[in-house]
Amino acid sequence: MLNRIPFEIGGHSIAGGTRRTVDLPVSTLSDHTPINLRIHVIHGKRPGPTVFVSAAVHGDEVMGVEIVRRLLQSDLLDKLRGTLMVVPIVNAFGFHNRSRYLPDRRDLNRSFPGSSEGSLASRLAGIFLGTVVKRCDLGIDLHSAAIHRTNLPQVRVSPGNAHTMELAKVFGAPVILTSSLRDGSLRAEAKAAGIDVLLFEAGEGLRFDEMAARAGVAGILRVLRHMDMLPAKGIAKATVTPLLCRSSKWVRAPAGGLLRTYRGDGDVVVEGDILASVSDPFGERAFDLVAPSDGIIIGRAVMPVVNEGDAVFHLADVRHDDPAQAVEDLATQLENSPLFDEDEII
Repeated sequence: MLNRIPFEIGGHSIAGGTRRTVDLPVSTLSDHTPINLRIHVIHGKRPGPTVFVSAAVHGDEVMGVEIVRRLLQSDLLDKLRGTLMVVPIVNAFGFHNRSRYLPDRRDLNRSFPGSSEGSLASRLAGIFLGTVVKRCDLGIDLHSAAIHRTNLPQVRVSPGNAHTMELAKVFGAPVILTSSLRDGSLRAEAKAAGIDVLLFEAGEGLRFDEMAARAGVAGILRVLRHMDMLPAKGIAKATVTPLLCRSSKWVRAPAGGLLRTYRGDGDVVVEGDILASVSDPFGERAFDLVAPSDGIIIGRAVMPVVNEGDAVFHLADVRHDDPAQAVEDLATQLENSPLFDEDEII
């Protein structure tokens, strides 16, 4: 059997059956410190699809970085067919500053397709899109909620896209949410180039979450297996059907004050349920947050202090006969996953 043609990227050549981390120059900081886009390439011995996994497009979303770290430690990748490009930290500027944004205060996920002559965000977007994204058959982009909010593990796909819906079900996160493409986003620009991207949301900005980490790693391995890039042995199939949610809404604080929450991530509620209360600091007045409709809580604020109009609960509709049992079963499956033990986590 002939060796595969080496994978060329940024002046580096990665032979079949090998892996390497390469640095692509992006910019130089004001003190002349260089900033690179670091990409770990695993080029399998046998041919197959090319997939990218990216994290920290928003610099404070460190949950994805931990998922990538665990993924790269998996021995299963030694048997990879095709090519996997993994970018643990796309937005190194925001990661160093613990910020969602770049130094120019732009959101990288609204800066695609980018330009070599544009802003700092635009230049980074252009490098990532041209060097990584457009060379792939599929992408998996890892995100979390913004700081002071948390998300139940969920995969977001475009409405009417049967391919990504199939892959989202294979991924096996508790919730699948159909979400329209936004101008300037990575997912929208990749789709314009004919490349589908699964967007995984889980956890909180600047925080780790064990359930989110397990869901992310297990889901990525399942998708790679489904694409025949990994052998079936050692990869457990999702045993519970994810909840399909086709719309969602935010329940906002009716007043400013101290927030006391009565419901958490993954809780299934019915119209009229009290989700939380907001009280003034003197305890003289209190306002209830009431569920406006039936649904499942897929995101919420974690700060106990709110202003009037702040988004507190992200409520999605539910398509399942028994959504509460489905969420419980999925959580149990992740807790009992044989893929990870304490040694691997540490």
